[in-house]
Amino acid sequence: MSFIKKVTSESVGVGHPDKICDQIADSILDSCLKLDPNSHVACEVFASNHLIVIGGEITTKGYVDVVKTAWDVLKPLGYDECDFTILSNINKQSIDIAKLVDMTSKAVAAGDQGIVFGYATDETNTYMPLPITLANALCYETEKLIKSKKLLGAKFDMKSQVCINYKNNVPISIDSMLMSVQHEPKADINNIRKIVINQVMIPLAKKYKMNTSFKKFVNEAGDFIIGGPFGDTGLTGRKIIVDTYGGASKHGGGAFSGKDYTKVDRTGAYFARYIAKNVVAAKLAKCCEIQLSFNIGSPKPYSIFINTFNTSKYSEENILNAINKSFNFDLNSIIKQFNMKKNIYKNLSVYGHFGRPNLNLPWEKIDKVLELKKWLKK
Repeated sequence: MSFIKKVTSESVGVGHPDKICDQIADSILDSCLKLDPNSHVACEVFASNHLIVIGGEITTKGYVDVVKTAWDVLKPLGYDECDFTILSNINKQSIDIAKLVDMTSKAVAAGDQGIVFGYATDETNTYMPLPITLANALCYETEKLIKSKKLLGAKFDMKSQVCINYKNNVPISIDSMLMSVQHEPKADINNIRKIVINQVMIPLAKKYKMNTSFKKFVNEAGDFIIGGPFGDTGLTGRKIIVDTYGGASKHGGGAFSGKDYTKVDRTGAYFARYIAKNVVAAKLAKCCEIQLSFNIGSPKPYSIFINTFNTSKYSEENILNAINKSFNFDLNSIIKQFNMKKNIYKNLSVYGHFGRPNLNLPWEKIDKVLELKKWLKK
């Protein structure tokens, strides 16, 4: 007997304090890679009240002014030099780790142990879960209105939440959409509510062919004047579920932002998504979760686990066999295949690292479909 279950995901905007930190960390990473593609970067950012601290380990042949880079993120969000004191506490990468991830050698190895997950589902055309897709889109479209001066008085710190009704594991309707948008003290909150509902929420529901009769909440708690690091402490890597699948899949726990391509937390998770997406695109399963584990010093994953949640006519053993024959798991090859030495990471620091067709991300390609099908025919 089928029943209705509710699945909820949330997202945050560019002005959220955690996402400010992610953007600064990834901007520093991009700047390092632009000057030296072999840079080793593990950058962490902390923001609280009027203080921002940039820490971590960076080894690069170029020079990056990390404080200036931070301001390049902050100023478009409406902040100026009077708002923050920015401190840099950057160290060089450990010599022991550097030996493992030396990109001048023939094979890069994992600099640490770790587990990562990748996920895909056929419920949207981006192979992403609908709740996180809509939650990200709410903030993204609201940000566009602010930048185009069509949402007067609104600011960039915002949060969204979307609840979807599922029946037989298929999304059938939107239960509710929620937005909290920071605003100026004298802003017309009722006008902000009206615009967000009519120009963001309802159009998104129609775009995804869902109902428009859902419950709509905009700034239900009242004023949201104090935002960003003045309203809450920000920290790199504290929105890992927003960055991935909105809770629809497990997460290994390692954040992405501020880490270069030699970090398996990032590269391994991208590769796991690549595998899962191709499995679902090949119609081998309606949804698929991939787990990869890495041992420190190993050039390839130590193990791979697959879960198709009883949505496949094939055994998981047969699908795993096709995966092993279709994909090259060598870390050095993955880095080259995904062209991960390019400075592409700031664009990923908000609105998720997956399901972003406008960014043309290499781990989002579905170029292994025919090969996977070929091995399952045998």
